[in-house]
Amino acid sequence: MRALIVCMSVYYGNTEKIAKAIAEVLKAYVVRPHEVNVEEFCEYDLIGFGSGIYFGKHHKSIFDLLDRIGYQHGKHAFIFSTSGIRVSWLFDFHKALRRKLMEKGFIILGEFNCKGFTVHPSILKVIGGLNKGRPNENDLKAARDFAKQLMICIAAK
Repeated sequence: MRALIVCMSVYYGNTEKIAKAIAEVLKAYVVRPHEVNVEEFCEYDLIGFGSGIYFGKHHKSIFDLLDRIGYQHGKHAFIFSTSGIRVSWLFDFHKALRRKLMEKGFIILGEFNCKGFTVHPSILKVIGGLNKGRPNENDLKAARDFAKQLMICIAAK
């Protein structure tokens, strides 16, 4: 299985840590959205898309990349993120990316989110930020476990 992880990690490297943990298990390449050669998408069996959450959704560069690619009939994908607040039914930060991937023909095999250190909005600077030390080793283990489940899904297809 060939896997690619498209990751945009801007401020503290939180999401990059998660991407690398997932990549260890999947033996995947980790690239930034602007580094992707869209003509090579067909060479991958599984593509992950992730970033920190900025104003309620993934980084704009992920969406810009998806605008550059054609329809991906049945290509397997997964979504991941780090955020100040965990993704939940109330805060569904993956909604916009999920919708965009489905419009492009991807089949989403799973989603992963964990807390990440943040000092945004600037009011948080006063208290030193949220989620210090996150993602931590437990979060990285959960990311690796998530990747193992993705491998099981791919093997079953």
